[in-house]
Amino acid sequence: MHRPGVGACLSAAEEAGIHNLRLFCHDAVEVLEQMIPDESIDTLQLFFPDPWHKSRHHKRRIVQPAFVQMLRPKLKQGGLFHMATDWQNYAEHMLEVMSQAEGFENTSEFGDYVPRPDQRPLTKFERRGHRLGHGVWDLIFKRIA
Repeated sequence: MHRPGVGACLSAAEEAGIHNLRLFCHDAVEVLEQMIPDESIDTLQLFFPDPWHKSRHHKRRIVQPAFVQMLRPKLKQGGLFHMATDWQNYAEHMLEVMSQAEGFENTSEFGDYVPRPDQRPLTKFERRGHRLGHGVWDLIFKRIA
């Protein structure tokens, strides 16, 4: 919902000649609940969401059991939920939530994180994280039920 980010995305899409893109400047949960049909998403990407790093704010993190179960029917069978964060504590939280989520399977051969896929763009948040000495964690879970 960061309007300058929406504008930058639209400009980048225009420059790249991308025409099959939809942007919603609205709450993601409401968009998923009300505007996205079930079994219509091949891959949902959630890159560098707000980590709400203070313990008392962890309940505000988007990756929570209720969100994951609301998302599950929107993914096609075998569809992927790809997350990335530069906050280790949030990565651990995501891994815990997703590992316990019904109907999902971790695609990591080690049951934790996957190497950064080539198709994931290098974001300004990731570059900043590298500059600050933060790691970056990617998680990819597949809908199996």
